Amino acid sequence: MVGIKPKDAVPSGPVKFFGAGTAACIADLITFPLDTAKVRLQIQGESIKGEGAVKYRGVYGTITTMVRTEGARSLYNGLVAGLQRQMSFASVRIGLYDSMKQFYTRGTESAGIVVRLMAGCTTGAMAVAFAQPTDVVKVRFQAQVRLPGGGRRYNSTLDAYRTIARDEGVRGLWKGCMPNITRNAIVNCAELVTYDLIKELILKYDLMTDNLPCHFTAAFGAGFCTTVVASPVDVVKTRFMNSTDGKYRSAINCAIIMVRNEGPSAFYKG
Repeated sequence: MVGIKPKDAVPSGPVKFFGAGTAACIADLITFPLDTAKVRLQIQGESIKGEGAVKYRGVYGTITTMVRTEGARSLYNGLVAGLQRQMSFASVRIGLYDSMKQFYTRGTESAGIVVRLMAGCTTGAMAVAFAQPTDVVKVRFQAQVRLPGGGRRYNSTLDAYRTIARDEGVRGLWKGCMPNITRNAIVNCAELVTYDLIKELILKYDLMTDNLPCHFTAAFGAGFCTTVVASPVDVVKTRFMNSTDGKYRSAINCAIIMVRNEGPSAFYKG
């Protein structure tokens, strides 16, 4: 059209969805071994009172132990479900973010921190509810260790969906949905608030100018603070989603058993 440059064209909904999902998948391919190591550390010592045998020590120790005992491919256990999760979760969370922000501002351009938090939490909850089955399967694949006879809990991604639905009912595919939504809300709120606060302090005391290193430093600090705040819910979410049917009555029961058997430090495993 005359007078509209290509760079001024607003991306359509499908483009936003596809772009967000594809970017998330690329990031997942790079960081998946770290995520697998985190899951293994989070479930280590589960339901064992006192000091049990520790198989994994630290992120590097976990990765090297897995490569040595299970092979390098074990670091990518659950990758198919992980990519499915990213395509569904990120597409909804990021793809609908602008639309939800406009909904809360009633079409105006002014979007303060409260509106951004509300939009982020809303799209995050919608994305979790939509993508939860893929997250459950991903976590279970990451947690499973090859049995001495070579057997596995699940043989394939499709088999995992079928087995969970058959043994635990369709609700089993949405196991841990509320802890996951809670974690997502905490992450969204903590990231946005701490990023703005850290950036504001950097500029206030003239430590940096408003440029890329400043944004990177603020983002790094926000990511660290967010992880510290959200880790307890993340550990409970992982254990509850990975648990067999009837092991825990609820996510709160999972947290209580974890504290009783392993102490408060268990909330920061991984």
